[in-house]
Amino acid sequence: MFDVIIRKGRVIDGAGNPWFLADVGVKDGKILKIGNLKSEDAERMIDAEGCIVGPGFIDMHSHSDFTPLINPYMESKVRQGVTTEVIGNCGFSAAPLNDFLRQEILETSPLLREANVELDWSTMDEYMDRVERNGVSLNVAPLVGHGNLRSLVLQFERRKPREKELEEMKRILTRAMEERAFGMSTGLIYPPGCYADTEEIVELCKVVTRFGGLYSSHIRGEEIQLLKSVKEAIEIGEKAGVPVEISHHKAAGKRNWGRVRDSLKMIREARSRGVDVTCDVYPYVAGSFGLDSLLPPHAHEGGVEKLVDRLRSREVREKLKEEMMIGVGEWHGVAEVLGWENIMIAYCKGHPEYEGKRISEITKEKNLDPFDFIFDLIVEEMASVSVVLFSMSEDDVRTVLKSPFSMIGSDSSARATYGILSAGKPHPRAYGTFPRVLGKYVREEKILTLQEAIRKMTSFPAQKLGLKDRGLIREGLWADIVIFDSDRIIDEATFVDPHRYPEGIEYVIMNGKIVIEKGEHTKETLGKVLRRPS
Repeated sequence: MFDVIIRKGRVIDGAGNPWFLADVGVKDGKILKIGNLKSEDAERMIDAEGCIVGPGFIDMHSHSDFTPLINPYMESKVRQGVTTEVIGNCGFSAAPLNDFLRQEILETSPLLREANVELDWSTMDEYMDRVERNGVSLNVAPLVGHGNLRSLVLQFERRKPREKELEEMKRILTRAMEERAFGMSTGLIYPPGCYADTEEIVELCKVVTRFGGLYSSHIRGEEIQLLKSVKEAIEIGEKAGVPVEISHHKAAGKRNWGRVRDSLKMIREARSRGVDVTCDVYPYVAGSFGLDSLLPPHAHEGGVEKLVDRLRSREVREKLKEEMMIGVGEWHGVAEVLGWENIMIAYCKGHPEYEGKRISEITKEKNLDPFDFIFDLIVEEMASVSVVLFSMSEDDVRTVLKSPFSMIGSDSSARATYGILSAGKPHPRAYGTFPRVLGKYVREEKILTLQEAIRKMTSFPAQKLGLKDRGLIREGLWADIVIFDSDRIIDEATFVDPHRYPEGIEYVIMNGKIVIEKGEHTKETLGKVLRRPS
C-alpha cells in the first residue's frame, strides 16, 4: 500500500531529460517506485493525465527567514510549486543574533512587531529548532548572513575589523557552519556588509570552504560597477576555494543594459579556470529593496537610530543630496541612475496611500523635492519603507535566463492574500516567479525548453547546495513533487495588483504530504529546516 500514487503523468525528472509517461508511488515521505503502478493501491490516488509531474521547485534566493513565524503556510511560494527555499540571502539571516541586532530588526520590521514575533534565539541551531517547533509548509535551507557576523562584532562601524575582531567573526561563522548552515551570503550594497573589503570576505569564506559550503553574494554594484563587482565575486571564489553564487544577476539602469553579456562571459571564463561560479535570476525587469538603500553607505553608520538622527539635520541632507546626484567614490546613487519616475513605493505602514505610486508622481502632486520627501519618509517610518525599482531590460532578463549558468530565485519572502502578509504592494515575484518562467518564457516565448527550465528550478540548485536527496524524480529521494498544467500555468500577480496566486499548479507534495490539492492549500506544516549534508 502506497501513501500516494500519481497516475499517468508526464514525468520530467529534473535532470534536463524530456518527459516520459509513468506512475509515481510515494511511501513514508519518499519516492518508492516509478513505472506502471496500475495494479497497486494507495491511500490517495492522483490523476495527473495531461499534466507535468516534476520535482518540487527550489527557490535559490529567498528572504523568508522570519515568515514561518508569522504565517507558517508560506502561501505565495507553495502555490507556485516551491518546496524548498534558500534563506539568509543578501548578507542578512535570522541567526545568529544578539541584543543589538534584535533591536535593529524590530525597529525596521513593522510586520514582525504586528505579529508579536519574539526573536527568542541566538544561534543558528536555536533558530532552526524554533522554526521546526512552529511548523512550516515547505523546507528551508539557511545561509549565514555576513551582515549578522559584522553586526555581532562591530555593530554598524564603518571600518576594517581588527585581527581579534575578524577572529571573532570567524568563530561565530564556524559555529553556524558546525550547526550545518549551507554557507555564507553577503549584501555588499547594504550596511554593514558594504563596509567590508575583499580581504575580509575571502578570510571568512575560507571558513565556509572548510565545511563544504557555498558563498552567495549580492555584489557591490549592479549598475556601472557591474563588471568590477562580478570580478570581485570571482576573485573571492578563487582565493578562498569556495563555490560562488551571484545573486539575482542583472544590469541595472538603461546606460548599463547589455553588460550581462560581458558578465556572463566572465563567469564562463572563470569556470574554465576551475572556479565554481553560477548565478540566479528572477523573470522581471524590476528589483526591490528598502527606501533607505538609496542613501550612500556612510549615512547608515551606527545603525537605524543614528541614520534617522542624521536625516534631521538640514546640513546633512544637503550633503546627501549632492552625493546622491554625483556619487561618492565608486558609489553611484540608484535614484540618479534610474530617475524618481522608476522608483515605486511598495510598502509604507504610515502612508498606505503612497503604495503603488512612483516617487515622481507623489512629489509632483504634493509639490515636494524628491530628496526631502524620501528623507522625511525614512525618518517618519524608521527606515521601514520598501520600494520597487524598474531598472532592467527584457533582453537582459532573457539573456540571463538562457545562460547555462543560471538558476531561478525569487528574491522575495513568502506572502499571502490575507492577514499581515497581505500588506502593501510587494514585488509580484513573491507570487509569480516560477509560473512566470514556465508560462511566459517557456510556453509563450520559447526561449527555454520545459525540461531545461525545470532543471534550473530543481536539480541545478540542489546540486549547488549539495542536496543529493532532493531536486529529482528518482526512487529513494524525498517526495517533493509539483503537478501542473503546462498549457495553463502562468503568473497572475502584477505590480499594481501583486497579491494574486498563479494559475495552473494543481498539486504540490512536500516530504510525501499533499500541501496543495487542486490548487488549494491543505494547511500541512510538515516542512523541514534542512541541514547542510555533513
